[in-house]
Amino acid sequence: MDFDVIWTGGEPIRDYDTAYDNSGSIAGAETYLPRWQAEAGAFRDRLSAAGRAELGVSYGDQPREHYDLFLPEAEPVGLVVFVHGGYWKSQEIGNWSHFAAGPLARGFAVALPEYTLCPETTIPDITREIGSFLDRIAKRIAGPIRLSGHSAGGHLVSRMLCVDAPIAAETAGRIDRAVSISGCHDLRPIMRTGMNAVLRLDAGTARAESPALLEPRAAIDITCLVGGAELPEFRRQNTLLANVWHGFGVGTRAIERPGRHHFDVVDDLADPQSELVAILTAGRAA
Repeated sequence: MDFDVIWTGGEPIRDYDTAYDNSGSIAGAETYLPRWQAEAGAFRDRLSAAGRAELGVSYGDQPREHYDLFLPEAEPVGLVVFVHGGYWKSQEIGNWSHFAAGPLARGFAVALPEYTLCPETTIPDITREIGSFLDRIAKRIAGPIRLSGHSAGGHLVSRMLCVDAPIAAETAGRIDRAVSISGCHDLRPIMRTGMNAVLRLDAGTARAESPALLEPRAAIDITCLVGGAELPEFRRQNTLLANVWHGFGVGTRAIERPGRHHFDVVDDLADPQSELVAILTAGRAA
């Protein structure tokens, strides 16, 4: 053969539900949510007892438009935001509080926004909610703003880096770094899954809300992180955004955490000494 094979996707995807079924691909998947809830609850109790937690702070008129804010012991050097996943249709911030521990220990305030879920709303409206939250929280915490998000949350933080993101120019100017963890960056394949009955994506909204099909702002830095044991579609989506946005001259990298799957790839956020936290807080570590 006279060709070097650089990449092959293998057989065409015939079952998109299986291709995006994280729970079905992870042994013991049902044990993660109870564990997260217990660890998150204990974390909130500790921070609340220390007077360093503000829970359920409103940023809009809808019932789920609120956020939790955790404060470091000293004056914050900046703000880290973590946006949860759940395919835009499930999960809540109370399951993820403990993942604030890493950036918090390095001097950053950490905020976790809640948002309205599909089918009560649409993905474009969720994008607007996250933008509204960022504008609100930016007025409370000084310094650089760093974004992180997992799965659908990875999509939402990447979306905030686009030139048409629904955020104020002043807010956008303070966001200089993001980590998309197992992010969904091209929503068009999601249209082919059964969950689209809930998400209600069409060709127009899928294109308009896909960061990989949009232009990033200048002077940003994004790391796309995925577990080496994740589903092939998530590993592909991870590389996709870093590759496309590199062409716009912004700082991008795609990395894989060996052996990690979709549910434990976020664990390093809780470790102040992890490489993930170092990337997220680079230049501002306490």
